[in-house]
Amino acid sequence: QVQVVESGGGLVQPGGSLRLSCAASGSIFSISIMGWYRQAPGKQRELVASMTDGGTITYTDSVKGRFTISRDNARTTLYLQMNSLNTEDTAVYYCYARVRVMLGFPQNDYWGQGTQVTVSS
Repeated sequence: QVQVVESGGGLVQPGGSLRLSCAASGSIFSISIMGWYRQAPGKQRELVASMTDGGTITYTDSVKGRFTISRDNARTTLYLQMNSLNTEDTAVYYCYARVRVMLGFPQNDYWGQGTQVTVSS
C-alpha cells in the first residue's frame, strides 16, 4: 500500500507565498516521477510542475519564475514553493507519485487527497 499526503494549503493574499509538501510512504521500491496538478472550479486538472527521479523538472508556463519544485534527499517528499501568487492560482492542488512497489512490478500512479489553495484579498 502506498500513501500520498499533501499539506500546506491555505488562504493567502495576492502577491503572497505558500509552500506545499507531499509525502509518499508505504510499500515503495522506486519512484520515477512526482508532481503537482491543480484543478480550479469549472476547469480541467492541469499539470503545475513535476520532477523525475533523475531530476528533470517541468513547469507549466503560467508558473515559471514563480513556483519552485524540490524534494528531500530520500526522494519521497516533494515540495512546491509558490511565490507571487495571484487569484488565478486558486485551485485544489494534488500531488502524485509514479511508484513501483517491487522490482519487476509495473508502475502505478498514486494520488493525494488534494489541498486547497485560495488566493484572495
